[in-house]
Amino acid sequence: MNLRASSAFGRVVVVALALALVAISAAPARADKVDTLISDLKSGGDYKIRLSAALSLAKLGDKRAIPAFVVALSDSDKTVRGAAAVALGKLVDASTSAAEKTKVTKALTAMIAKESSDSVKKQAEKSLAAINAMGATAIAAGSVYIDVGPMSSKPAGANNEKMRALMKSTVEKVFKAKGTSMTMSWPTGKAPTRKDLDAKKVQGFHVDGTLVTLTVKEKGSSATVSCKVSMLIATFPEKSVFGFLDGGASVTASADARDIELASQDCLAAVVEDLTAKKIISTIKIKAGL
Repeated sequence: MNLRASSAFGRVVVVALALALVAISAAPARADKVDTLISDLKSGGDYKIRLSAALSLAKLGDKRAIPAFVVALSDSDKTVRGAAAVALGKLVDASTSAAEKTKVTKALTAMIAKESSDSVKKQAEKSLAAINAMGATAIAAGSVYIDVGPMSSKPAGANNEKMRALMKSTVEKVFKAKGTSMTMSWPTGKAPTRKDLDAKKVQGFHVDGTLVTLTVKEKGSSATVSCKVSMLIATFPEKSVFGFLDGGASVTASADARDIELASQDCLAAVVEDLTAKKIISTIKIKAGL
């Protein structure tokens, strides 16, 4: 498998700033005020202006700001990204359209996968969990619940936390796109128990994985990044393993350190996506009789 190391995965600038979080409450907003603040949030000037606009929009609680907050999840300043993540968790509610909810959850999921700040990531995860729980619909009898594990990464020198997050978000992305009759959310917002699953006549499965090896071989101005991944499928909640899958890939990149980092993430994402789409989902469908 040959891939170009130009993926957007991992394009993160590491910063060391404290995230200031504020309580957000809904309040009426005047159109002119909201429009001005949205413009300020989108501005490319001083980050303090964007942060002030984000906090003010969050306090106003006007849902017209949701698209601007989605864009702000990719802001160059982590305090702005954090404020946007918190705001989305408060502004998206039952009245938000399904299409807009989908855009928000996809944006938050992508942000979590590449976010370098633990505090920002936790806020984004909290908002995403709240939105998913609120948007959860009734579970149909005969469907399948998928529990995605925390993943693990073994290679020394790798950014293991980022790699684990990338594996998890990739699995979730593939299940959402291809996992017909499968769900990763439960109406309560928490993982179901055996009693919960039986009551709904739903089968549960657990998916987890490990980045086993990650190697870089440099030759002149180029480098080859190779990775190997092992994944497992188990019943849920018992986590009785019944399937193991292995996969690997190689990515050609320049010898530049940043390019090697991006190639490493491309390699991992490609293998996990391939295993999930072509092996794991089909195995679960057979096991569940779908």
